[in-house]
Amino acid sequence: MKKYLLFGFLAITLSFLQAQNLTCSPLNRAAVDAKLKEIPALLQPDFGATMVAVGKTFLKTPYVAKTLEIGDRETLVVNLQGLDCTTFVENVLAFSLMARNGEDSFENFTENLETVRYKDGKLNGYASRLHYFTEWIANNEAKGLLKDITSEIGGEEIAKDINFMSTHRDLYPFLKDDVNYEKIKASERFLNNRPICVLAQDKIVENEHLIHSGDIIALATSINGLDVTHTGIATREADGRIHLLHASTGSMEVEVSTKPLAEYLKNIKKNTGIIVARPN
Repeated sequence: MKKYLLFGFLAITLSFLQAQNLTCSPLNRAAVDAKLKEIPALLQPDFGATMVAVGKTFLKTPYVAKTLEIGDRETLVVNLQGLDCTTFVENVLAFSLMARNGEDSFENFTENLETVRYKDGKLNGYASRLHYFTEWIANNEAKGLLKDITSEIGGEEIAKDINFMSTHRDLYPFLKDDVNYEKIKASERFLNNRPICVLAQDKIVENEHLIHSGDIIALATSINGLDVTHTGIATREADGRIHLLHASTGSMEVEVSTKPLAEYLKNIKKNTGIIVARPN
C-alpha cells in the first residue's frame, strides 16, 4: 500500500511541477487538442513533406511578437493563437515529430516543444531558451533533430561577432538579472567560437535545386551583433520554385511567400543570405 501511495504522490508532484512551468490558456489547450487530431493524417514518407503539410495547417494564424515574454519567470509557453517566426517553426517541428513518432497526447506535445525550444532540451530559466537562431540550429543538431546543410549547398563561412543581446541589455527585461546576463554572454561566446556558414543572397538561385521542401530557412543579416532576423520553412510550390512558409511581419499572418525565396529576400533590408537546416 505504501508503494502505491508513493507512486501516486510522485505522479501528483510531477503534474504539479509541469503545471508550474507551463503557460497555456484553455483556448490554446483546445487548439493543441484539435491539432493532435489533425496531424496523424499529415504524415508522409518524406519528413520534409510532413513539415510542410503541418506548417500549412497554420496558414492565416496571426503574427504576434514576443509571445514567450510572459510573467516574471521563464515558463513553457504554448500559444497556437498567435505565432512569431521562431515559435511557428518550433511548433511545426514539434507536431511533425509527434506525427513521425506516433505520439498523440498533450504531454507528448509539451515534451517535444520543450526539447526543441531549450538548450539541451530542458527548461532551466530564461537563459536556457535558445535565443540566437544559430545556437537554436547548433543545439538541435546536437540533439539529432536536424543538420545544418548550408556548407553542402554552396554556403561559405563568415566572420562575425554575435553580441546583440548583451550589447542591447536594456531591450531584454530578463537581462536586468546579472545571472541571466552572464549566461547569455556565455551563449554568445559559444557562437563566436564556432563558424557561421551562410549561402549568400546572390548564390541562392543557382543552388535552389539543393534546397528541399521542409528545410528550415534562417535569414542572415548584416545588423551588427545579430546572426538571424527571420526564419521559416522551405516549400517547393506549383511553379517549381522554393518559397518561404513563415509567420510574416508583412501580412501579419502565417503565409507562403508570393515570390520565390530568392526574389522575396531582395526586398529585405540588410539580408545577406540564408542558413539552411534539414530536419532528420
